[in-house]
Amino acid sequence: MLAGVAYRILGSVADAEDVVQEAWLRWSRVDAAGVADPRAFLVRVTGRLAIDRLRAVKARREAYVGPWLPEPVSTEADLSEHVELADSVDLALLVVLETLSPLERAVFVLREAFGMPFAEIGEVIGRAEPATRQLARRAREHVRERRPRFDVGRAERREVTERFIQACSEGDLDGLLRLLADDVKLVGDGGGKVRAPLRVLRGAAGVARFLVTIASERGARRFLASAGLPESAGYTVEIADVNGGPAVVLTAEGRAIAMISLVVADGVVRTVYLLANPEKMSHLGGPGTSESA
Repeated sequence: MLAGVAYRILGSVADAEDVVQEAWLRWSRVDAAGVADPRAFLVRVTGRLAIDRLRAVKARREAYVGPWLPEPVSTEADLSEHVELADSVDLALLVVLETLSPLERAVFVLREAFGMPFAEIGEVIGRAEPATRQLARRAREHVRERRPRFDVGRAERREVTERFIQACSEGDLDGLLRLLADDVKLVGDGGGKVRAPLRVLRGAAGVARFLVTIASERGARRFLASAGLPESAGYTVEIADVNGGPAVVLTAEGRAIAMISLVVADGVVRTVYLLANPEKMSHLGGPGTSESA
């Protein structure tokens, strides 16, 4: 649970793990017999540490090379039992949460994802209950305005994702164009370490041409080379549950190299998230990531 709280506030597995470790170190220094509710104590400490960490990394993310996207996490093991929690790590939602202030984001996560009472949230952020409720209301309105909310079931998302893979792999430009909304956008995060767009691509024609190019044999080999792998390396493309929904995962030499997540509405793709920064991909499908979700 602590990892889940920290991840939702920070959008980074590595930062969340550091926060949880520090929370447990602090727990080891207190007299446990004097703590009436260890769970509440640990959530309070984790929340405060996550807020402090988020404030510290904000400037670093502003200087990031290209668009910054949250780290993906595998939710394969969580979806059947924790559908609501899986929805709260939806990549599109986490992208919107990046636009909130640290306090607004913490309040939103603790209230909307974990259902904590406002009084307890106020203790985490150091605010009175009325101020906490005001932060929550402001955060909800902000998310409601900016988050793409589409009534799309998992089956439809998977079907569109499968057709998306087929069109890309076959170089079917016309088929891909039929899948993309006219105003589709592609947000790529390579962190300046691998080949990825440094600006958001907009429009079906440009996005389709880019996707067909990188999905071609030559494009895939060049991408693998940019990731430090030999061009002759074998690779697989499959659909996996990532951040609560189906995503395309490229794997080579036993590790995830890239991930594509689609925002779907009315049977077409509205947004393509392409994540390839190796520092973020190292956690996808690795030990402990499903627990983090």
